[in-house]
Amino acid sequence: MRVVLIPGVLALLPQHASLHDPVAELRAAVNDAVSRLGENVEIIATEQGSPVAEAVLAAVRPAATDERSVLVVANGSACRTEKAPGFLDERAAAYDDALRRALTEDPAALADPDAALAAELWADVAALPELAALVDGARAEVLYDDAPYGVQYWVMCWQVEE
Repeated sequence: MRVVLIPGVLALLPQHASLHDPVAELRAAVNDAVSRLGENVEIIATEQGSPVAEAVLAAVRPAATDERSVLVVANGSACRTEKAPGFLDERAAAYDDALRRALTEDPAALADPDAALAAELWADVAALPELAALVDGARAEVLYDDAPYGVQYWVMCWQVEE
């Protein structure tokens, strides 16, 4: 099974395209990751993340494989700088560091995220418990890890034996 994590950043939607792509590096990583998925993809996302997942899937031609594929949409805090959508919150960097460690080293730690803290930090982590169940014991390949505009985004891939 192939599992991919992308952020639900609205700049990935076609209606937000412009002559200058403000998230070109992120978009390239997302397209690379999604191209590794099979043709039949299950999406795990919130209401904001679902349209992003659908748009990316429509724009990228997935690999021709019958292997099960899952596209998960989530991101870290949106409070890493004063210009971030949620303004600066001193807890954001540590929160994102803990999420990063869990994603890369211990997915089981994502099984029950602190929903109240996630809301305070504007983090979209609702899909992470399902991701944790899917990738437990597998190693993440990190394609993107950055916080442009004060929002923490990751693009990661897992190859999981079923």
